[in-house]
Amino acid sequence: MPLVRIHVPQGKSAEYRSIISDVIYNTTLTVLNVPEYNRFHVISEHSTTDLVIDPTYYGIHRSENAIIIQITLNEGRATLALKTLYYKALADGLHERLGLRREDVFINLVEVKKENWSLGNGEAQYA
Repeated sequence: MPLVRIHVPQGKSAEYRSIISDVIYNTTLTVLNVPEYNRFHVISEHSTTDLVIDPTYYGIHRSENAIIIQITLNEGRATLALKTLYYKALADGLHERLGLRREDVFINLVEVKKENWSLGNGEAQYA
């Protein structure tokens, strides 16, 4: 049950944002093996003063087009090897579909226990 937050620089088109969401969804299905129709994405546009991404941290040179993708998912869903494959596949997919530089794709996975989800009806479906 991934919950995806996508933060993009202001001024990107609806199509651009939609393609980012599609690439994340498809990569998550194929690499992390999440069930189909499990798509919960929040896309936010930010001005340059509200989306602060260090341009050189860790020796990676990021441009003004850098995005942040934060994915909350069930703890233990992916091994380190699978996470590494996922990061690469996601950056590659965004590069192929949008021409987004791989350096401009910042990804953060947040793992939570299954009981921390309510999918609706005020119930803890995974608990």
